[in-house]
Amino acid sequence: MAGKLFVVGFGPGSVDHMTKRAREAIEESDVIVGYKTYVDLVMDLIDGKEVISTGMTEEVSRAQEAIKQAERGKKVAVISSGDAGLYGMAGLIYEVLIEKGWEKETGIEVEIIPGISAIHSCAALLGAPIMHDSCTISLSDHLTPWNVIAKRIEAAAAADFVIALYNPKSGRRTQQIVEAQRILLTYRSPDTPVGLVKSAYRERQHIVLTSLGEMLEHDIGMLTTVIIGNSSTFVHDGLMITPRGYERKYKLSSAVQPLKLHERLRPEAEPWALTNMRSLAEEAYEKVAAPKKQTTERLEVAVSPGVVNKTFTPKQMMDLARIVGEQGMITYTADHYLKVTVETERPDDIVRELLEAGLTVAPTGNVCVIKACDFCEGEKKDAIPYVEQLHKQFGGMDLPKELRLGFNGCGMACYGAVHEDIGIVYRKGAFDLFLGGKTVGRNAHPGQLVAEGIRPDDIVETIARIIVQYKEEGYANERFHKFFERKKEVGGFAYGQTIKAEPAACGE
Repeated sequence: MAGKLFVVGFGPGSVDHMTKRAREAIEESDVIVGYKTYVDLVMDLIDGKEVISTGMTEEVSRAQEAIKQAERGKKVAVISSGDAGLYGMAGLIYEVLIEKGWEKETGIEVEIIPGISAIHSCAALLGAPIMHDSCTISLSDHLTPWNVIAKRIEAAAAADFVIALYNPKSGRRTQQIVEAQRILLTYRSPDTPVGLVKSAYRERQHIVLTSLGEMLEHDIGMLTTVIIGNSSTFVHDGLMITPRGYERKYKLSSAVQPLKLHERLRPEAEPWALTNMRSLAEEAYEKVAAPKKQTTERLEVAVSPGVVNKTFTPKQMMDLARIVGEQGMITYTADHYLKVTVETERPDDIVRELLEAGLTVAPTGNVCVIKACDFCEGEKKDAIPYVEQLHKQFGGMDLPKELRLGFNGCGMACYGAVHEDIGIVYRKGAFDLFLGGKTVGRNAHPGQLVAEGIRPDDIVETIARIIVQYKEEGYANERFHKFFERKKEVGGFAYGQTIKAEPAACGE
């Protein structure tokens, strides 16, 4: 059964400004995936459908989950306000698909449904401020370095673009809009018209017409789009207008135009035009001759002396410092490993060097993390082969969310396995199993004891059933304890049916 992905831009949020195709795609879909705020805006259209909503900054998780649902044969609508192809989900959907080996002709069908972006909806409310060349710049530096954003602002200001600023300010990002104003004022008059539009075409719509010099005196937030005029933009009767640029070609006060149609493209009518074009051969030569830049990537891995061994040797620490270098970063974590972060052009070489230093290397992020005790420095060694087998089979496995598997070698469980997502405690020659622990928050709690006395030969297969089900059926970014509560049964173990624990003496 073939699934399908609709990537839907539904415009500002009002039904009146949603295209007919956007409504049809949402109504046709089995599953709706989107940021919680966006889901609320189209709630009237999704009654009775499966809804997967996540918070801000979880776009990759939404894309991964949408693709997973489509691969199961479902029709999935990934929704974005504005246009899905402008700071929306369209590009990310394609990126995740391509990472999975997707091809247009043979893979899941994808339909991108355009919508009205904020630059257009806000411009309509202000008047006609983007009649000539314009650009959009996001001030969020969560994914783009600020120095790159600053260069773009400066380039757009110098080139006299009308500029729409998206994501101008948030609770934590307060200085970016201040710095943007400073850059703009080096190229434009403080009297340049500026429009501030919050929640265009929604219930709390708010419009302010101000100037570049005074714009920071008004409330600006994440729901505000800032439109900054160019050198010819003017204000008339509360409207912000940018001329279309027909200098020398039209006389607005005359019924008979000074230039005939055949005269408008003559050089004397447009002296600003570029007349000395470089040859195609010159451009081609520059592209070929230009030195090729080596690309760097961010390598982030978990490094430890071993799943059971907790002791780094001095040589390993020295090797680690040398490999990471002064520009890299080594972070201590509470999960019995060091997180190594390096910007590098040779990630494979760095991983190889870490392994040659006798270190264990694993991916970080939404993966399975094995947290074992030190088995009383190896004295209680009976369960060690089983944790090593679990680490080999599941350590670093990609999952919907980071999953911590805690493993303790005796009934004391002093390394806190019972509080992890999956807790395994070796006791009296067998294993006790805990599921759904939560280590942080005001409602932190240990896992539910679901089984005692699991035979050693069965423990790996038991854990495999649980992890495979979570991998296949868990929503993107869904923590294991929430998954367990939602599914009610995982790996054959029922949620809420805690068995009575046998008392465990010290060291059992």
